[in-house]
This record gives sequence, structure tokens and C-alpha cells, in this order.
Amino acid sequence: MNTDNPESRMTIRVTPNAPRNEITGYREGVLSVKIAAPPVRGKANRELITFLSKTLGVSKSTISVLKGETGRHKVVAVSGLTPEEILQRLSM
Repeated sequence: MNTDNPESRMTIRVTPNAPRNEITGYREGVLSVKIAAPPVRGKANRELITFLSKTLGVSKSTISVLKGETGRHKVVAVSGLTPEEILQRLSM
């Protein structure tokens, strides 16, 4: 793996149609996130990427959904950050 540009993967459990976007916890390696957008035509995925990019301080282009496009459980890749940096930025 290239240490100049690490890619980290994280498992996320998404709850769509929430009143606001927020991180609700981190347990057993799974980040729980509530997203305000509905799970229609990729809106929740796009909102998740936007929310994570703002929270982590990275551009949206560095975040991608690898697995779980249509489900609540997703595997998301973040380029440029180590797992430790992600947890630090999420204040977990």
C-alpha cells in the first residue's frame, strides 16, 4: 500500500429520513450515522458522502461507497486518511 495516500475502509450503518445528519455512535467497528435524505435514487448515499466529507475535512471525491449501495450497512472508502486519523476527526 502506498503510505503517501492511504485508503481506509469503514463500515457504516445508515438510518435515512432522520431529522438531521449526525453521527450517533461507534460500536464494534461500525459507525452509526443518521442522514436526513430519503433512501431514494441514491439521495441518502450522496448525502452521506457530503456529510462525511464535511465531518472529516476532505473532499467528496476522496469518499466512495464500495458495498451496500442500496442497503443500510455500507462499506465506505476514504482516500488520504488512515483509520486512526478518521477516528480522531470523528472524535471517537
